[in-house]
Amino acid sequence: MFEGKRYMTIGVKEMVGLDIQIIIWSMIDDISKKNDFNIDYLQVFELETIEINGLEFQKITHKQEVEPYSVTKIFKVEKPVNCKIFIISNKEEEGKEYSVMMLSHEY
Repeated sequence: MFEGKRYMTIGVKEMVGLDIQIIIWSMIDDISKKNDFNIDYLQVFELETIEINGLEFQKITHKQEVEPYSVTKIFKVEKPVNCKIFIISNKEEEGKEYSVMMLSHEY
C-alpha cells in the first residue's frame, strides 16, 4: 500500500508547509517498510503546535485503527500548524495504486 503517485488536496497545499508534507510522507514510507505489519488504507496524522523553551515545534501523531498503531514525533519546522490530515491509499480501475493527502474536513 501507499505505492505509486502521490497527490494532495488544495487544502493541504494552502495550509501545510512543504517541510511538513515531506515529513508526513516519510512517516508513511517508514510504516510501509515494516515487515509483518498490516498497514491500513487510511492513515491519520494529528498536527499540533507546541512550545518548548519559548520555541514553536510541530508535534505529529501518526495513527491507524486497523492493527492499532500510534507514534508521536516532534520536529522543528518553518511554520507549525494545528490540523488533522488523512492519507488514503486507493487503486484506479487499471489497478494502479495512488495516495491522497487531505485535511480531515475534506474527506
